Amino acid sequence: MTAHDDAPLDPETLLVRGGLNRTPFGETAEALFLTSGYVYDSPEQAARRFTGEDPGFVYSRYSNPTLAMLAERLRLIEGAESCHLTASGMAAVYAAMVCHVKAGDHIVSARALFGSCHYILANIMPRFGVEVSFVDGTDLAAWAAAFRPNTKLAFCESPANPTLELVDIAGVAAIAHRHGARLVVDNVFATPLLQRPMALGADVVVYSATKHIDGQGRCLGGAILCDAAFGKDQIEPFLRHTGPAMSAFNAWVFLKGLETLALRVERMTATAGRVAEALTRLPTVSRMLYPHHPSFPQYDLAKRQMAAGSTLVAFEVAGGRGGAFAFLSALRTIDISNNLGDAKSLITHPSTTTHRAMPEADRLALGITEGFLRLSVGLEAADDLIADLVRGNAAVLALHQQAAQ
Repeated sequence: MTAHDDAPLDPETLLVRGGLNRTPFGETAEALFLTSGYVYDSPEQAARRFTGEDPGFVYSRYSNPTLAMLAERLRLIEGAESCHLTASGMAAVYAAMVCHVKAGDHIVSARALFGSCHYILANIMPRFGVEVSFVDGTDLAAWAAAFRPNTKLAFCESPANPTLELVDIAGVAAIAHRHGARLVVDNVFATPLLQRPMALGADVVVYSATKHIDGQGRCLGGAILCDAAFGKDQIEPFLRHTGPAMSAFNAWVFLKGLETLALRVERMTATAGRVAEALTRLPTVSRMLYPHHPSFPQYDLAKRQMAAGSTLVAFEVAGGRGGAFAFLSALRTIDISNNLGDAKSLITHPSTTTHRAMPEADRLALGITEGFLRLSVGLEAADDLIADLVRGNAAVLALHQQAAQ
């Protein structure tokens, strides 16, 4: 087989080499540019920089050579025309939403959301005259019925945080486009390796780089991927003038994290599948959710839409909050933490942490009970993680035995 210079590179190669821009020093690792501003050869050049005629850098609130490499690498991996970086994942989510709407507009969103995403839609958007309708994200008929003439945006997480509920991205994209609206998808649980929302019809994809892209719990950051026109006309001016800029150091850390993303996600996903199966055998686990397990309610959609089941597993233990807390307190390997996508396995109790601010009725409607737990599977040996979960199961059994005496 003959190699061609214009042959597209595999995503695993792009994770290592995409966007690489070496300085004249010829460094192997990407350079870290810790500078707030830049100097110009002449006042004419400065003027051209500010008009965009000269493609150089102006101010690191706008961009930076290190950030530019990260943005280009993410753009290539996602297959997007444009990528813009933010200081956190939630900054990316908010910017992607607010740039679509103005007072008098309408948003349709899946009901199953991360607590902060729900807060933006339920509390912040209405303050600025933007109406929001929440729908059952699994029901395409509900999506279609919710659209209005003034609907500008559809939003979803798929898989959703923390229930792993899926949205038929292609189906919702088709509905949104029929109404002249855009679809924004938070793809953080699946990563760009396991799901390609843009290929399914999504217009904008957002990530918290804090999660799998970093992968070791070090830095905060976010990314917005979209078409060139929306990025230039809407996202770029909003970010420039409101200032949720990613630091150059964090961008450098994310660049290094991307180099091992494929290896980490592959290993963590394989382990998550084993953990999911083990959880189905624990007597105190009344419900287990993992997209590529045959018991998952949307298994067929998961197999069609996702290349693999991802690194997250959700499950419910008997005994409500008391049972969940007993389970968590017995763990010795898995850490209690509300982060995810880390090399270390992390587990959280959503109803008292990430979704605490959500009204109880809304939590219960989503299946986020007091016994519900979300596990982010890391790089530890699968047998050690399963043994830890067995330890948690034993603690819940002991609690029930005490209550029966």
